[in-house]
Amino acid sequence: MEHTLALPLLFGLVALALAFDFLNGLHDAANAIATVVATRLLSPVVAVLFAAFGNFAAYWIMGLHVAETVGKGIIDKDAVTPAVVFGALVGAMFWNVLTWIKGIPSSSSHALIGGLLGAGIAAAGPGVVESEGTVKTVIAIVASPVLGFLIAMLMMLLTSWVFRGTTPRASNGVFKTLHLFSSAAYSISHGGNDAQKTMGIIAVLLYSTGHLQGGFHVPEWVVISCYAAISIGTLSGGWKIIKTMGSKLTKLNHHSGFCASTAGSIVVFGASAMGIPVSTTHAITGAVVGTGAARRASAVRWSVASRVIVAWFVTIPASAIVGALFFELTRLF
Repeated sequence: MEHTLALPLLFGLVALALAFDFLNGLHDAANAIATVVATRLLSPVVAVLFAAFGNFAAYWIMGLHVAETVGKGIIDKDAVTPAVVFGALVGAMFWNVLTWIKGIPSSSSHALIGGLLGAGIAAAGPGVVESEGTVKTVIAIVASPVLGFLIAMLMMLLTSWVFRGTTPRASNGVFKTLHLFSSAAYSISHGGNDAQKTMGIIAVLLYSTGHLQGGFHVPEWVVISCYAAISIGTLSGGWKIIKTMGSKLTKLNHHSGFCASTAGSIVVFGASAMGIPVSTTHAITGAVVGTGAARRASAVRWSVASRVIVAWFVTIPASAIVGALFFELTRLF
């Protein structure tokens, strides 16, 4: 279904989507660099540059399965209107800004999904929801941190056994190098999954307004613009959340930092291959907690972890409500 839209308004909505992508990079910078900053492997400035490069490097490495899920797998693409896109983006950005101010590592991904669901349902009713894409996204809310936790814990135990006869100095040197590579992998996986959510939003906006020729797809200029926007956002940092991720949950070293980043990468790369818009925040938080729990339960600050978990489950309904409200506001114009 095509909806007429003046070009200035179309440009404005695309700019709003890229602003969300920028905010996503700003908000989620902690995902990729918290471990290398907390362990002093890299300075904060170098770490941010490192992560931003990794975000954009996903352009040459990742497919576009996640963008297709967001564009046509959450709500019926034929029911999307410019007003729905506006409500979805504002709902997501509102929640991102609120949690960023509070220093809570919530999910930009699920904020966008919540905003899209809220605005879509307000526009066309519950029947607009595409159950397959929505269900697998909701399952990922629980699955991604649990998998990150289990993989990180297993890696901690396995690598501790492998390096049991090695001197602390020698093993630390090895883990220092591995930590850098695992952080790079996580930066790439973050860009490859998170930037694609905005690609999907812009693509379905173009589709719904008749500006996408040849069926639903993601144009090359959209892909490059979204990778650039999230990379620039990452360059701007997200220091409050970096502090929560890197030091408040548990104490990290190069060994645990490597295990956390690797576990998070495995989860996010796997989800991206299946087209699931997973939360990179959930994956790395579960992995960080897993490294602490592998040492001993008391190594994890469970009060901080519980506050983060509450934010996870509130994200989709909160952003959905705001998304629906802003959609309703568009009816006044």
